[in-house]
Amino acid sequence: MDSDDDLIDGVLTFEAETAGVHIAVQSYFLSEQSAPEEGQYVWAYRIKITNKGDVPVKLLNRHWIITDGIGGIHEVQGEGVVGEQPLISPGDSFLYTSGTPLSTPTGFMRGSYEMRRADGQTFDVEIPAFSLDSPHTSLDIN
Repeated sequence: MDSDDDLIDGVLTFEAETAGVHIAVQSYFLSEQSAPEEGQYVWAYRIKITNKGDVPVKLLNRHWIITDGIGGIHEVQGEGVVGEQPLISPGDSFLYTSGTPLSTPTGFMRGSYEMRRADGQTFDVEIPAFSLDSPHTSLDIN
């Protein structure tokens, strides 16, 4: 069930954990925002960041590596996510949805978040690689 405070049931979830911070990612194709005949494909991705540690962590920056279906790479770096730099208490989660366009009907994303603990220590948290698949391509597994 889709709700504002959790991931979507039945959608493939990619997960990773670094230094007590758990990342769960889901992506889905947005056909209503895409124009395949013009080479425009758009995906949304939903990310849940859970602090499994025992001290608060603050998300400072993001770094994305976006690879399209023909191997083109685009990097995105910036402060926070969706205009926020959330402070996540132990046991709490922060969920957000964002999106990305591609000129190919498939691709993938991966990246990292720079986080800071309450004591000022910064560290990078892995965002696992996740696929961007549209119904406009056939997936051949070799």
